[in-house]
Amino acid sequence: MAIAGPQPTSTAAPVVLAATTPSAPPATAPDIRPARLPAGHYVQAFADAAPRYSRSQALVEAERCLYCFDAPCTTACPTGIDVPSFIRRIADDNLRGAARTILESNPLGGTCARVCPTEVLCEQVCVRTAQQGKPVEIGRLQRFAVDAVMDQPISTLLPRAAATGQRFAVVGAGPAGLACAVGLARLGHQVDVFDARPKGGGLNEYGLATYKTAGNFAQAELDWLLGIGGITLHTGWRLQDAAQLATLRADHAAVYLALGLDRVHDLGVPGEHLAGVRDAVAFIADLRQAPDKATLPIGRRVVVIGGGMTAVDAAVQSKLLGADEVHMVYRRGPEQMGASQAEQDWALTHGVVLHHWLAPEAVLGAGGHAAGVRFARQRWADGRLQATGTHETMAADMVLKAIGQKLDAALLAGTGLALQGGRIQADDDGRTAVPGLFAGGDCRLGGRDLTVEAVQDGKRAALAMHAAWAAQAHAAA
Repeated sequence: MAIAGPQPTSTAAPVVLAATTPSAPPATAPDIRPARLPAGHYVQAFADAAPRYSRSQALVEAERCLYCFDAPCTTACPTGIDVPSFIRRIADDNLRGAARTILESNPLGGTCARVCPTEVLCEQVCVRTAQQGKPVEIGRLQRFAVDAVMDQPISTLLPRAAATGQRFAVVGAGPAGLACAVGLARLGHQVDVFDARPKGGGLNEYGLATYKTAGNFAQAELDWLLGIGGITLHTGWRLQDAAQLATLRADHAAVYLALGLDRVHDLGVPGEHLAGVRDAVAFIADLRQAPDKATLPIGRRVVVIGGGMTAVDAAVQSKLLGADEVHMVYRRGPEQMGASQAEQDWALTHGVVLHHWLAPEAVLGAGGHAAGVRFARQRWADGRLQATGTHETMAADMVLKAIGQKLDAALLAGTGLALQGGRIQADDDGRTAVPGLFAGGDCRLGGRDLTVEAVQDGKRAALAMHAAWAAQAHAAA
């Protein structure tokens, strides 16, 4: 999702990271088809982008860590993982101890090691960067440690407290919901987790590029987490109205809403509903669930509109599916893109052309199908984005929208929950204005749309829900 950062103050001509002169839309039929590449290409193309370290590689990298006492990497981690401690344990060949240190702070440490933008979190502040120009590869070391213990029952690493006899509900089986469920289960509670999809995992299962969590990792991690005990996953269950939520609340000590953002913003331009225009999130979900990537149709020329990590994932995977041209277009400058510099570089490495300062004006059609997109060139002037009066048209067989997502607020009508900016108002511990209702992850106002932030939300909410129950139990005693 594109998240606007600090705005440029210069009114000079914008800098385009990569420029081309796209042709006008053709009058020919759209070229969208599967199997553009040899059959053997797809397995390799969608394989793990960063394979797991070998033992010798991990030991060498761990020895680079200075084990700082006041470690800035730990402070920079949203879940507060004691980074020097787990790396020291790797250096000592104590992978079980390293994994326990990680999982105590982040039960989804395996996924976060793969998908977190560590280059702007823990690794950005690593002191080795100043000394050697290269940080310790914390994310890859974290993956090495967690992967090493996933053949062991998680209950031996994160034991549960004595049973309380209480049952809590979690709506949404994504990172926030799973972290909350694990936290409550560890405190001795029973937890019902409800999710609308056929599988649990949320964006980990349906929303990430295949090469980030290859080998069906999202489901393997989910199954492993459920092994802690006390958690029952109910799939195919969709929250529909206030009465349903009230029933859920009556049957449980408290309810945690980890709904995510299930609606994609519209472009709001003519031609948006032509054939060939798709939501990037749905495109990525189809990729994630396809057992054979060669069966997925892709255009010869693809335009992705957006500047966040979802846009990068959609653009890169379009190239991997065999698209000849992929253009990723963002309405602001490179500094304001939601995608990190590492993600932008990843896109460029795979042949994606990045364009900035272009806002979509219309999707152009031919025979009821998208044939191109017309953009208005923008610039920053007088404290706001302004059109320059010039336009650019890009030919496209397929257009993917990746301009952010929103909550379906209609589901929460009549619940008493307060919304702001399309998200649920809740404090940092997830408490909403309605007693017994908590909220976290992307649907909570203030969420940063990062997996690791969602995990932290779930952790804090579990503790707050437990504390509220314990206070009520004490008062009733």
